[in-house]
Amino acid sequence: MQPPRCDSSALSCPPLSRRNVLKSTACATAITAAGTFADSASVAEAAPVAASGPADTREVTQRVQLQVNGKPADLTVDPRTTLLDALREHLRLTGTKKGCDHGQCGACTVLVNGERINSCLSLAVMHEGDQVTTIEGLARGDQLHPMQAAFVEHDGFQCGYCTSGQICSAVGMLDEAKRGMPSHVTERLDGSSTALTDAEIRERMSGNLCRCSAYPNIVAAIRVVAHGGKGGAA
Repeated sequence: MQPPRCDSSALSCPPLSRRNVLKSTACATAITAAGTFADSASVAEAAPVAASGPADTREVTQRVQLQVNGKPADLTVDPRTTLLDALREHLRLTGTKKGCDHGQCGACTVLVNGERINSCLSLAVMHEGDQVTTIEGLARGDQLHPMQAAFVEHDGFQCGYCTSGQICSAVGMLDEAKRGMPSHVTERLDGSSTALTDAEIRERMSGNLCRCSAYPNIVAAIRVVAHGGKGGAA
């Protein structure tokens, strides 16, 4: 027995075709989606809305007291302020440079309690009561620090952007070597005073980058100070 056929003229039924099937499917999907959206809207309207008050926009600050280049510095800073930004933005000691701001170039090197550090990686509030020496604090009035004078004499800089970090790092490095701190190329590890060969100097200064590639002159300047028994922490 043959199934009954739909007479489009009599029943106003669209002829069976791929286009009509797709249209019917699209209409059914749209109707279902509309119903789901309406149900979701009803649930959202029924759900209680938590009362939201005004956001707390009070600025959080912290006080820190430092000794910078031999002088007291009383600062009130955002706890997230780096030592580098505290020196540059709050104390206007702009000799310390911001290079990579990721501790990779050494341009921001300063001395903290005689130890060289990357000031961009250290928070100012971590140094309560510490002695901080920047490039501005190495000289004594018009008299340059021996390392500064050696850099000038041996043309240890070109653009000069890395120079303050190079000099502070070199001063700290000479003190480390004097105290017998070894490097990766040190032959003797018994704590005796390390002979600062060119290889030692290059290794110990490897954290300070010079984009102008003035490394031979930098090494020469440090070598003169090291062999002259000068330098060390200011």
